Amino acid sequence: MAANKDDLVLHTEKVVKNFGGLTAVNRVSMDVKRGQIYGLIGPNGAGKTTFLNCIAGVFPPSDGKVYFLGDETTGESADVMCRRGMSRTFQISRPFPKLTALENVMVGAVFGADGDSGKSPDERAEEMLEFVEFPWDPDVPAERLNTVQLKRLDLARALACDPELLLLDELAAGLTPGELDDIMAVIREIRNRGITIIVVEHIMRVIQGICDRVMVIEYGTQIAEGTPDEVLNNPRVIKAYLGEGH
Repeated sequence: MAANKDDLVLHTEKVVKNFGGLTAVNRVSMDVKRGQIYGLIGPNGAGKTTFLNCIAGVFPPSDGKVYFLGDETTGESADVMCRRGMSRTFQISRPFPKLTALENVMVGAVFGADGDSGKSPDERAEEMLEFVEFPWDPDVPAERLNTVQLKRLDLARALACDPELLLLDELAAGLTPGELDDIMAVIREIRNRGITIIVVEHIMRVIQGICDRVMVIEYGTQIAEGTPDEVLNNPRVIKAYLGEGH
């Protein structure tokens, strides 16, 4: 089975997610190798976040299978997947608003995978806030942070979980060109630290700048997969984004 290969971190087989009569994800299969930055793109409403949710245990697939680090994890809960070594950020950051930035990141350090750093949760949290270049006092309550600051906080918390696989859901949304360069550099450094990454993103500059492989889904169905250049020059992908006549 492909999922047992040593270099394969994630393997999905024909994952389906139905909500009543709506099929949000339709038989999507994906192989992500260790050390890759793998992009997942598609028009708004294509099913990208729903597919991530199936992988990460937010809700179970209606059909198909998910394998993580060689083990079948289909239908396992999000907290179990986190302890197994999978963490994520969200399109809309979800902090604990009354906790400080440092305390928010400590939550990830306490409840994530068991790492071997030998550091206390507060030391781990401080290290991750520094790593993501968190642009604010770590003692500030999360409810006082703006969108860009919350994205950095969300990333620090996900990294504090000590993941093998990191899922980034539109982390670059709303950033300035200069901030995009900064966050792309951070993502590359995360990969350099041995963490495999799946990136959901609409900004093609980010996809082309950091991804090794890219999958495109439209109406929940996989329509293309390959290198960024192969995918972004695929006529079906161009049609999905731009419509007929392009």
